[in-house]
Order: sequence, then structure tokens, then C-alpha cells
Amino acid sequence: MEFEIRISGAVEIRAAGCRSDLKSTKTRLALAALAWDAGHAVSVDTLIRRIWDEHPPGKARDALYPHISRIRSALRIAGDDAPAIISRTNSYSLEVAPDRVDLRYYTSCVERARTLKDGVDEKAALRLLDRADRLWHGEPLAGITGPWAEHLRSAVAETTLVAAMTRAEILFGEGKFSDAVPVLVPLAEAHPVDEALAERLAVALYGSNRTAEATRLLQRTRQRVVRDIGLDAGRGLHRVHQGILAGTPAADLLPGAGAGKRTQPRPARRVPDNLPRDVPWAGRREELRRLTAALCEERGASDVVTVEAIHGMGGVGKTALAVHLAHRLRDRFPDGRVFLHLGGGFTDRTPPAPARALTELLRLLGTHTGELPLDLDELVALWRVTARNRRMLVILDDATSSDQIRPLLPGASPTAVVVTSRRLLPGLPGVRPVSLDVLSPADAAALFVKRLGRGRDTDPSDVAETVRICGYLPLAVEIAASRLLARASWTTADLLRQFGGTGGHLAQLRDVERTLTHVFAVSYRALTAEQQLVFRRIGLHMGVEFGPRAIAALTGFSVETTEHILEDLLIHHLVSEPVPHRFRIHDLLRDYARSLIDAGDSDSEDDVRGAVQRLVDHYVLTADQADRLAYPFRSRTALDAGDRAVAPCPEIVDPQSAEQWLITESANLLDTLDWLVNHGTERQLAAAVHVLAGFLDMEGHLAAAEPLLRRAASHWNAAGDSVAGARALLDLCAVYTHGSRYDEAISAARRALDVARSLRDRELESECVHQLSISLWQTGQYVQAKSLQRESADSLLRTGDLLRIGRCRNLLGIIHLHLAENEEALTCFTSALADFTAIGYERGKYSALNNTAEIYRKTGRPEAAEAAYLKAIVVAERLGNPRDRATLQMNLAAVMDELGRTDEALALYGTVLPVLRDVGDRRAEAIALTRIGRAYRAAGRTEEALRQHITALEVTRAIHAAGEEADVLYDLALAERDAGQTIPAVAHLEESLAVSRRIGAPAEQARAARALAELRGEATA
Repeated sequence: MEFEIRISGAVEIRAAGCRSDLKSTKTRLALAALAWDAGHAVSVDTLIRRIWDEHPPGKARDALYPHISRIRSALRIAGDDAPAIISRTNSYSLEVAPDRVDLRYYTSCVERARTLKDGVDEKAALRLLDRADRLWHGEPLAGITGPWAEHLRSAVAETTLVAAMTRAEILFGEGKFSDAVPVLVPLAEAHPVDEALAERLAVALYGSNRTAEATRLLQRTRQRVVRDIGLDAGRGLHRVHQGILAGTPAADLLPGAGAGKRTQPRPARRVPDNLPRDVPWAGRREELRRLTAALCEERGASDVVTVEAIHGMGGVGKTALAVHLAHRLRDRFPDGRVFLHLGGGFTDRTPPAPARALTELLRLLGTHTGELPLDLDELVALWRVTARNRRMLVILDDATSSDQIRPLLPGASPTAVVVTSRRLLPGLPGVRPVSLDVLSPADAAALFVKRLGRGRDTDPSDVAETVRICGYLPLAVEIAASRLLARASWTTADLLRQFGGTGGHLAQLRDVERTLTHVFAVSYRALTAEQQLVFRRIGLHMGVEFGPRAIAALTGFSVETTEHILEDLLIHHLVSEPVPHRFRIHDLLRDYARSLIDAGDSDSEDDVRGAVQRLVDHYVLTADQADRLAYPFRSRTALDAGDRAVAPCPEIVDPQSAEQWLITESANLLDTLDWLVNHGTERQLAAAVHVLAGFLDMEGHLAAAEPLLRRAASHWNAAGDSVAGARALLDLCAVYTHGSRYDEAISAARRALDVARSLRDRELESECVHQLSISLWQTGQYVQAKSLQRESADSLLRTGDLLRIGRCRNLLGIIHLHLAENEEALTCFTSALADFTAIGYERGKYSALNNTAEIYRKTGRPEAAEAAYLKAIVVAERLGNPRDRATLQMNLAAVMDELGRTDEALALYGTVLPVLRDVGDRRAEAIALTRIGRAYRAAGRTEEALRQHITALEVTRAIHAAGEEADVLYDLALAERDAGQTIPAVAHLEESLAVSRRIGAPAEQARAARALAELRGEATA
């Protein structure tokens, strides 16, 4: 498909005769900012500066994302050929060839034409200029203002001037002076003080027998130069003017005419090639593609040198990639391939100073040592002169800083430079960075097998486990393969057994010449003392991902200092940042950091113990802060922080941010509990489990929560703390309820209620009644639950506590709903929604909206129900809770089925059911299975409906959910009736009727009785 991004004229995307509608000016500017650097990463800061200049919005990064999203949508008009916008750490890149961007292709054509001029191939140069003209659609970024847009227009204007001058010079060479005039006239009007342009236009006019116009132009230009610049005009204008007056032929008035065209013999050149040997290769396809495309771009001798910087952690394969690339592109660089090692690498020698490095470069190019100057500036000048007309590839390996590299860049030259470094190198002109991560598991396995070579049997599962232990780090994989090669009798199983021995994996990653520990040590020694401390303490973190506050707790540094040091470690590739402000460390680097701790040279046992305790306190105390906002209704036991107080986390300001923090840190919170189980006191564990009970329950960690909560309840009972014990029982009740273990939930709630009443603790008693009522409702004990909630409501109304009043009304409405008291239920839900809205309690609003929708659905108003569910989903999306979202989607699917959109409903159920199973909500799972059965029955797929209902019946009976059991028995009977199975259908309807009578559900009783009468009538007939 023909596809083009236009930034000449109006900014737009064109494909197959269609054009995109980017609407916003800022979106068009964002597209231009990415397209101008097509194929290369553009930092977020650069994009913000290009779009908003020096006045970005308050949250510029957040404001940028919608524009990126709109561009992605607009690119879809290209169909399968649509380029991607790749998001990386703090940057975006538009992955499209530069020749698909009109201005980039335009400038490339002009530059190549300039190179082909002067007799090399002037016809080809004219063809390129014609192609450039066809790409020009008007003023770049038409209709867009701002400094960057003006800067781009200025830069392109220079290219337009070069294009016209190049065309004119070719026409002059053919004696076509009159044809050159219309080429130059528009530019002379736009550049009235450009003397070189005025010279050429005057010669063109004179050569076209328009002498008077030529002399007027020269006179006007001289006057304008004096007036606007304050200097006299240059000699060129005087020379042309005098030549015209003397009748000199036009061709002789051109710049450089008469100097002769002597061809100097090209001196013999040494073609250096000191590349290390290539290595067995696997993976890195995208990186090779990008680097190859960049290094194979057409460049003239006047171009600024191309610099590609490959950076990454030690052992990730930077040098190997650069060398492999150089071998692949050998024919593209006929004037030489130079490899220069700049860093410590595998040795401890001091990195060479720029003067030494330049001396080595010049010596490789054939300059005799006696001819080399001693002054650095003179060496730089000689290097740039020597490289000016050479098409070489220079690899500067293991660079330590931008200052070390800057003097080694060859300036204006067709030479290309590839830099490798363990750290980011900011400040290099024109640098295009390529960041290397570890290999994919498949590529790491392929590298291992290739390194072994043919004739060595390998077990694929052993290889997969070996490269996993190596962390998919290329050097580690190489060393592991090298160890196996050195032991002819070993198999891959023997190598794995060696990894399982004492000393850890890092100690085993060594061969005769190399150790991974030494590679990491080179990076570690380059750090400051503070950076080294942070790196070591990261090894103590028990989780996979961490934020700055956790590391600040481990080190004792301020958060601001820690953030700066983490940024330094990121630059050194000792940590990674997969998402903003969240960091990770490679497993082998973590092992190295822990080995430094274990060595005890810098950290005493007391240091380590204190650091880990501070980390645990950070997670527990910050979780307490978050829990109080996310789950404000919980009855809490206060933490005794003492001198372990942790500063409040400023990111946690409302229920949404609190819940998001809990979700983000969920893995670390579970790891903290594991640490407390193995290393903490029983009191610490009980307190932490209580803090995290709401999070563990709502996020579906029931398997982890239940045994720890039982252990906490036992501890408080043994310690004689009845209030804390009652709250632990409440925590257990909530977990039992969501795990559909209702009998145990009721028992725990009643025991807690007895304690609360004995202590006359009204707040605790209210929470016990609420939890008990939930379990009674879910087991079909509606009358008892209603009585408890009415009594609780009367008591709460006297307190003015809108949160608990709203929760009580909401639950009471649910009970009314199951008792078919629909008007009372709707009144309760409306009042509860008003209470929750008044205090801004989002979870309550979601619940009240969901229940209101359920009223509408049960009373035959599916459209109103769908609208209410959609409102509830908007609220639930802000909460980020998987159970809440899944429940809403399940309810929405039921409405879709009732509205005849059965296929949509089944697709949504298919999304919901795995989530409900993952979080362990068996009651919701049973409801979903029942409703899926209904949808299948509506679609005429009776056998599939029967299977769903039978599974649902098993679940409801296992968890003693009587209300759901009555529903599923009814639906199962209807499916059996459709399948012609009358006898079991009658039996199941009788069971549904009996259960409905037992739990006091009149609507369900009436429903079952009607169906039973109809079925018996059909059987009799």
C-alpha cells in the first residue's frame, strides 16, 4: 500500500488515496516531531519542548500520551503496513523508513544530488532534484506556529537553497543560463542579502542577455548588504559586476572558473582492519536491523558523522554486537574497519586518554609515529583531515564518558562511528542510542547450542533451565557453554547439577579466562561510595521490583538522594526502569550485590539487620496509611510504630491512589509477609496481617491470607488482647465470605460480635453486625439478616457516620431485593448512593450503582440496567480491583443476553470467568456459570447450557449458597425441559421451590411454582 507521512505543507498521513484526520494542532506537531527523526528514539523531554516550547502543561508527560494515542489510531489507515510507535524508557520512536516522510526523503535527495554534482553523475543528480521537487508540498508544518516549527522551516529553507544552487550549477555547466534564472529568482527574493546567490543569479541573467537586470540586481544587493549588515559587499559581487561591464563570457564569471580542473592523483591509502573475530550469533534481529539501516544511509563527504551508541549492562553483548555488525557491513566501508578499546573491560588498566587513542587511530591509518603532533588539538585536526574522505567504520569499545569520545569523532566525514559503553553517554552530537537488554529465552538457548557447536548432544529442557539460571545474559550463556565444552565427559545435566551446588549461580559462571563476577566488579568499581552502598543494599530487597522509597529505607538516605543515585545506577545499567519510578535489577547482578554484603567488608551484621527491618517497617507502615484510605470502614488495631515511624507517602492522598499503591506494591507486600513468617516475631506478623487483611481479601489473595489470619487470631488470643483478637476474627470472616466458606464466616463473626458486646465497643459491634449480615444474606437467611441490619441502621443514624450508614442501607437494600421488596430496595440504594456521593466514597458508589442496575434488571427494565452498569463500570475502573470489575462485567453480560445480544454476552462471560476463579470468589463463579447456561439456552445450545448449570450446582452446594442454589436449580430444570428430560426437570423445580421456601424468597418461590405447574400440565397432556 502506498503510504506517506507529509510534513511539507499540511501535516498529514496518506495511504491508498486516503488521508488522516489528526484534528488537534498539537497532535499534528507531535507527529511532525516524531517523523522528523523517523526510525530513531526521541526523548520525552524533546517531544515536550517541540510541542509546547518552554511553556508545557503541568503534567506534560500525561498530556503527551493522548497525542501519541491519536497518532497511533491515525496510522491505522495504512492497514498492515502501518508503522508502530515504540515506547521506551523516557522516549518514543516512530518505526518507519525515513523515505516515507516527505521532508526527510526530500533532504536526502538534495544531499545525494549535491554529492553527485561536479561531473560525477550530473544526470543522476538532476533526477534526484526532480524527485525532490515532487516531494515538496509547500511550507513545512503549514499553519503551525512555535519555535521548533520555525527552526525546522529554517533548516529546510537552507536545504531548498542548496537544491536550487545545485540545479543552477548543473545548468551553468551545460550552458543553459536562461533555464537557471527561474530556479534562482524566487530564492533571491527570499534571501536578499545572500551574496553567493546574487552572484549566480546575476551570471544567469547576464548569460541570458538580460544584462541590465543583472547589473540592477548586483547594485541592489550591495546596497542591501550595507544597509542591513553594516558591511561592504564581498569581492565576488564586485568581480561579477566588473566582468559584466568588461563583456567577459558568462561561464568565466562563475565561482572557481578558470582555476582549471587538475585531477590530483589519489595517494595510496592503508586500509586498516583490526576487527576481532566474529562469534556464533543468535538473536538481536531488531537491533541489527536498526543499526544496519542507520549505517547504510546515503551520506555525502560533508555530512556530520553518524554515531551509533550501543549501551547496556556488563555482559549483555555490546562489543559482540558491534563486531558482528562490522563484519556484516564490511563491503559498505571500503576504506577500513577500525576497532579501538577504550575502557577497563576485562583488564584493570586505566582507560586511555584521548591523545593516546588518537595516536592509535592515526597509526592504524598509516601515519608514521614521527609525523604525529603532541598537542591534543593538533591531533584532533589531523585525525579529522585524515578521515575526511574515508568511508570507514570505527568501533570505539567500552567508552567511559562523553568527554572521552568527543575528540575521537571525525567531524564532517562519510566515516561512521559505533560506540559501546556500560553507561548512557549524553552530550554526544547526533548520537543515536541503542539500549541492549538480555536475550529472549529462545535466543539465549540458540546461542548456547551454537556455542557448543555440532556433535554435542543437548537436552532442550536442560538448555532452557541453564539459560534461565544465566538470566539470559549473553556472556553468562557463553561462559556456561564454555564450561561444558571444557569437560568432554559432561552432559547438560551435569552442568545443571554444578549450578545447584554451593556458592550460588554467580560463582559457577566462570571458565578458564573469564568470570562474571569480575565483569560486574568493573562496573561496581566505577561507582562512588554512595552509589556502591545503594547498589549493595538493593541486593537485600526481597522483591523483584522496587521504588525509591524502599531503597531509601534500606540505605537511610533521603528519598531525593536515593532517586538521584538510582538514576546514576540506571545510567550505568546496573538497574533498569521498566515503568517510570519502578526499578529492577538483573538476577545475577542481585547475586553479586548480595555477595558483596555477605563478604562483610562494608556492611556489618547490625547494618544489614537494621536495613532489612527498616524496609519491612516501610512496607507495613505505608500499607497501614494506604489501607486507612482504601478501606475506611474497617475496624482497626492501631500499630505500635514507636521509634520505627515512617514518613507518610506523599503519593497516597485519596482512596484511588491508596489502592493503586497497594496494587503496585502487591508482590512486595506478600514478600514482606513471607519474611515476617520466617524472621519476624508473632506480634509483628499478626500486626502486619491485620494491616494487609483488606488488601489480601479484595485483591484475591485468599490462599495466602487465611492461614496467616488464623495464626494472628491465635496470637492475640494467647496474648490476652481480646479487641485485637475480635478484629482478627472479622478479618477472617471477610476472607471466608469471599472464599464462599459461609459457615466459617458466620461462626467467626458471631464470636467477634460476642467480644464487641461484652466490651461495649459500638464501632466494633457495628462492623461485626455488618459482616455477619453479609454471610447470612449469602446463605439465604434473609429475614435474620434484615432484622440485624434494621437494628444496626437505627443505631448508626444517631452517629451521623455517613460511611457506615450508607453501607448499612446498601446491604439492607440487597436483602430487600432478594425478598422481592423492590420499592424498599430501590429506596435503600438511592439513599446509599447519596450518602457515598456526599463523602466521595467511590467503592460505595460503585456498589450502589451496581445494585440499582440489578433492581432495574429484575423489574424488566434492561435498558436502564445497562446504563446503570456502565456508570458503575466507570467508577470501578478507577478502583482497579479485579473482583469488582469482573462482577460488573458479569452483570452487564446478563443484561446484554436479555436484550438479545447473546454473542456479546457470551464473549464477556468468557473474559469474566477466569478472573473470578483466580480471585477465589466461588459464589460469583457460580452466578457466572448459571448465567452462561442461560445464554447458551437462549442461543438454542441446550447441551452446553446443561453442562454449565450442572457445574454451577456443584459449586453452590459446595459453598452452601442457598440463594444461588435456588436460581441454578430453576435454570437447570428449564434446560432439561428444552432437552426433553421431563422427569429430572420436575425434580429440580421441586428442589428449587423447597430451597426458596426455606430461605424466604417469595419471588423465587412463585417462579418455581409457575414453571412446575406448566411442566406438570405438559406432562399430563
